[in-house]
Amino acid sequence: MDIETKKLLYEYLAGFITENKRTKFEEIISNRTRYLTVVLEDIYQPHNASAVLRTCDCFGVQDVHIIENQNHYEVNPDIALGSSKWLTMIKHNGKENNTPDALATLRKKGYRIVATTPHENDVDIQGLSLDKGPVALVFGTEMRGLTGNALTLADEFVKIPMYGFTESFNISVSAGISLFYLTEKLRNSAIDWQIPEDEKIEIKLNWARQVIKRSDLIENDFLKSTLFTKKQ
Repeated sequence: MDIETKKLLYEYLAGFITENKRTKFEEIISNRTRYLTVVLEDIYQPHNASAVLRTCDCFGVQDVHIIENQNHYEVNPDIALGSSKWLTMIKHNGKENNTPDALATLRKKGYRIVATTPHENDVDIQGLSLDKGPVALVFGTEMRGLTGNALTLADEFVKIPMYGFTESFNISVSAGISLFYLTEKLRNSAIDWQIPEDEKIEIKLNWARQVIKRSDLIENDFLKSTLFTKKQ
């Protein structure tokens, strides 16, 4: 479907949505970003991963990449509280080890691969530069952390300062702290962090499909009508 048809389709579907919801769509999409994205590598505790989705939605991070190697991820609805339907979730699960391909794909799209783990070349999360290009923030499992592949393929490393006896935060807390610092820093910068207009249409179209009952039937009727009109 070309972008012009998507625009027309969204305008049509918007007629089935309340004015309050349409206004909310516009407000939220203006604060969404793909300049930061979150990558979850083989998370085996679904409640923690679902909490990360909720955090991403709250901080306006649109895309979440989920790498499934040994663990298949399912959203926990009691924790995510519906946040997953507002996000773009990309699963990487075609192989036994999907980490190299997932990170290579992100790098081709211009992302710097930033591993969230203490390392000899790390910086505190507040010190991570955002001026050098988009950031894919990679989180590993609570028990083992990131895999060797993820560490080897990372471009940079960040850590969250800690001052207690416990050696690490759980993943949902780590994501919350990291995204708080980075999204605030991004929004207060001169970086063009907002989503391009064409991509906004795609996202809003998916949001509309989420809130309209039997949106597939309405959409099919519209597309049949549009196709018929184009043939005339």
